Amino acid sequence: MADARYYADYLALDRLLDAQHPVSSLDDGPAHDEMLFIIVHQAFELWFKQILWELEAVNATMGADTVPARDLSRAVARLRRVVAIQPLLRGQLEVLETMTPLDFLDFRDALVPASGFQSAQFRVIENRLGVEPTTRLRIKGAPYHARLTDDDRARVLQAEREPSLLEHVDRWLARTPFLRFGDFDFWTAYRGAVNDMLDRERTIIERNPNLDDEARAEELASHDETIDGFAALFDRDRYAQLHARGLRRLSYDAFLAALLITLYRDEPIFHLPFQLLVALVDIDEGFTAWRYRHALLVQRMIGDKVGTGGTSGHVYLQKAAERHRAFGDLFSLPTFCIPRSALPELPEPVRRQLGFRWEHGSGG
Repeated sequence: MADARYYADYLALDRLLDAQHPVSSLDDGPAHDEMLFIIVHQAFELWFKQILWELEAVNATMGADTVPARDLSRAVARLRRVVAIQPLLRGQLEVLETMTPLDFLDFRDALVPASGFQSAQFRVIENRLGVEPTTRLRIKGAPYHARLTDDDRARVLQAEREPSLLEHVDRWLARTPFLRFGDFDFWTAYRGAVNDMLDRERTIIERNPNLDDEARAEELASHDETIDGFAALFDRDRYAQLHARGLRRLSYDAFLAALLITLYRDEPIFHLPFQLLVALVDIDEGFTAWRYRHALLVQRMIGDKVGTGGTSGHVYLQKAAERHRAFGDLFSLPTFCIPRSALPELPEPVRRQLGFRWEHGSGG
């Protein structure tokens, strides 16, 4: 009979709890708050490891040639787990804020040049999601991976070269079989509904008594930009130009599929795909919020000083929050939404295809 498993041994608590080694040295020993600083950042890395564990599994699922509904359901559940972890990351920043700037100064100089910027795991997370390398911020002209060790740099760059979740989702969306509904031309009907909506919106702007001439001109100019956006939606060549300029990252067919899923998310066959798209937006939003929260913490702790890793401190983190996102195209989908009441009515044969078999009497 095997020896009974012991809690501390299973969790390797002897190693885990002996992994905090303050490096500061004051007259009476290490700075008190350095222990908090170490534990919070170690906790970050543990959660990053779990997030990577989930993303690796989701990438394997979405990278397959076909994604059965059962596998898609598991992928959504794993992405929702990542979403559930993200508030914990932000909450740990609140714990860190119990340390005052003077408390931090007790040991800050001893950390140089170590920095959270050197978290290889978080860089791999960004690459696994699909953050575009060309949009990454540089530090004094150096690429984002320049200050990593050789082993960490190799790992991060390997993740950058491998297909990202964005790329897998793009291919999965482009395979959506309902972009065309037989004899029913959805996109022509949708375009007619869009034109009616845009005409109504222009009329509202033109007749709004609360706008002066300058404000009305600004509103109409913004409206014209919206019209241009829709024009690219209905023109593959114009969309390709946006794609080439980096203003769109999803392929044309993938973007249309994402929009179709969003517009008809109430149809049973689109329930899971829509949950996947929402989870991806939530993850992007969660990391953006975490970066902004981190930027505020850094500004609160060091003001306008340079970060220990040589970045511009909170300024760098704020810019990263704005630029280091993977699923910006999904955030733009609401631009192209129209009210449910204006959506083209799907013919009954099409609705049958999008429903559950038992709803139509063909189930067991």
